[in-house]
Amino acid sequence: MAFPTHRPRRLRSTPAVRRLVAETDLRPRHLVLPMFVKEGATEPVPIPSMPGVVQHTRDSLRKAAVEAVEAGVGGLMLFGVPERHDATGSGAVDPDGVLNVALRDVRAEVGDATVVMADTCLDEFTDHGHCGVLDDRGRVDNDATLAVYARMAVAQVEAGAHVVGPSGMMDGQVGAIREALDAAGHTDAGILAYTAKYTSAFYGPFREAVESQLTGDRKTYQQDGANVREALRELALDLEEGADVVMVKPAMAYLDVVRAVAEASDVPVAAYQVSGEYAMIEAAAANGWIERDRAILETLTGIRRAGADIVLTYWATEVATRL
Repeated sequence: MAFPTHRPRRLRSTPAVRRLVAETDLRPRHLVLPMFVKEGATEPVPIPSMPGVVQHTRDSLRKAAVEAVEAGVGGLMLFGVPERHDATGSGAVDPDGVLNVALRDVRAEVGDATVVMADTCLDEFTDHGHCGVLDDRGRVDNDATLAVYARMAVAQVEAGAHVVGPSGMMDGQVGAIREALDAAGHTDAGILAYTAKYTSAFYGPFREAVESQLTGDRKTYQQDGANVREALRELALDLEEGADVVMVKPAMAYLDVVRAVAEASDVPVAAYQVSGEYAMIEAAAANGWIERDRAILETLTGIRRAGADIVLTYWATEVATRL
C-alpha cells in the first residue's frame, strides 16, 4: 500500500506547531470596542438583547475605556443616547450634547493610548430615527444631511475624536466631512467610512441600545444585501473622497463583501460584528447549544481571514484579555 508523501497533519500535531504555521492572527490591536453612553444615567443600564453590554454613565464609560486600553484594544467607537430628540438631530452638533461630552471625557482619560472614534450619524438624535434630516415629503434629504454631518464631524474632533465614522450612507458624506475638517484645521483627523452598510435584520439589538425612534426602514439609503458590485462602487467613491479606513457592516453575513473590498482597497479595511451577530452567539451559548468562547474566537478569526484589518466587536475587551 502506498502512503502519501505529503501529510498536512504533521503541521497540526501540537499547539506550538499550529501556532507557528497559523496563516491568520487575531491580536488586541485589531479590535475596536463600540460603547454606548446614556445622557442623564446615574448607573449603567443593561441592554436586555445584548447580555453583558450596557448604556454607560459618564463615569462608567471612563472606567470601561481605561479597562479596554489596559487590555490593548485598538480603538473605541462611541455612540450617544440623548434624552431629547428633534427633527434635525441638533444634539449631534451641540458641544454639550451627550456624545461630544463623552468624547471629551474619554479623550481626557486615555489620551492617545488608543484611537478614540465617534459615530457620525443622526439616527440616535432625530425624533424620526432616520440617519439624516427629512424634506417636506418625509424623505431623507441627502445634501441637507451632508451639511449637518460636516458640522457634526468638526464638533466631534474638537471634542477629542481621533477618527470620525460617517455611517449614514449618504452620497458624498466622506468628501463633505473631509472638506469641513480640513477647513477647520483638523487635517490630521481620520475618517472611517461606512462604505458598505447593508440594510440588515441584524441591527435590532443596536436600535434598543440607542433607543432608536425609527419607524419604517432605511432601504432607500442603506445598501441592498443582494449586491456586491455596488459595494465596490461605493468603495471607489469613498477612496476618491479621502477615506482613511473603509468598513463593511454587518460582518458575518457579508464576508464575501469583506474579501472583495479588501482585495480592491489600498487603505485599511474594517468590519463590524454587529449587535445581532453578538446576540445570536450569546443566546445560543446561554442555551448550551454552542461553546461560547470558541465561537467568539472562531467568528472573529473568520472576519480577519476574510480580509478585515480591524474588527469592531462588543467582545473587544474580553477577547483582548484572552489573546
